Amino acid sequence: MASIRPSGSKWRVQVYVAGVRDSQIFATRKEAATWGLEREAELRGAKLPDKTFGDAMKRYQHDEAPKRGGAHWEAIRLKAFRETPIANRRLASLDGNDFADWRDRRLAQVKPGTVAREMNLLRAVLEVARRDWRWIRANPMKDVRWPTTPKGRARRLSLEEIEDLAIGFGVWDKLRAKTATQRVGLAFLLAIETGMRSGEILSLTSPNVHLDEQYVSLPKTKNGDARDVPLSKRAVEILRALPLRFGPIFDMDASMRDTLFRKVRDKTNHRAVHFHDSRSEAIWRLSKKLDVLQLARVVGHRDIKSLMIYYNEPASELAKQLG
Repeated sequence: MASIRPSGSKWRVQVYVAGVRDSQIFATRKEAATWGLEREAELRGAKLPDKTFGDAMKRYQHDEAPKRGGAHWEAIRLKAFRETPIANRRLASLDGNDFADWRDRRLAQVKPGTVAREMNLLRAVLEVARRDWRWIRANPMKDVRWPTTPKGRARRLSLEEIEDLAIGFGVWDKLRAKTATQRVGLAFLLAIETGMRSGEILSLTSPNVHLDEQYVSLPKTKNGDARDVPLSKRAVEILRALPLRFGPIFDMDASMRDTLFRKVRDKTNHRAVHFHDSRSEAIWRLSKKLDVLQLARVVGHRDIKSLMIYYNEPASELAKQLG
């Protein structure tokens, strides 16, 4: 039996069936009671709700995406997906062929890696709709083949590239943070020292920076875990160059960081460099100082195998260690 209680000027209805709990808030008690009866029936398997794929994407964006590290990207993609024909399809009518056809159309437009990321997002929406909301009984993407994607990029930076870029950002001879361009340069240098991702760096706030103890705390990362990242003396110097302020200490969003980085990069004629290459360089450098478990913890990898994307030491260098 649904439980309905006042919630301010509205009504909260809660249902609990077979270990699954769900609740919603409505403007009127009648709406709350109607939803409660329908939701209980859904949870008991008596019927499937008349929902579209677009309904599922909208609820996922509101309820689930904020819990994840890539919430901004997911929100952008889900908004775009809701404008496509497949969003108007009833969830119960979708099958694997629909998503295989969608995959093939997308592959004609964008790279396989992009399609794979988008398919991961759509599968996550459907899985939550199946497991938590009971809107479908089976995930229609379960047996859909993912596109073959290239190996992850793992490009080291040369000392010349780092110096030229730092000069271009105005942070080579002295660490400065007066302009947004200079702060992008500091973020780039900090990434090389720590292996932190761009989003992790831009999210740093003063309470999470512990310079005396030489570490920063990341409450939320890409994989959803919190972690502490140790700081080298150089990393501490970089962070000390930033002024104290409320909110994120780098005072910019991902879009501004990307635009300014590309602008300086192109002026220095190093168009092959990506900001994320700083992570590859950092992991390489840290691998010389930390064992593999320490390294995985510092850079936030749950699967140690993921480190092999970045760590590719030549056999000639390994031979020197053998004597």
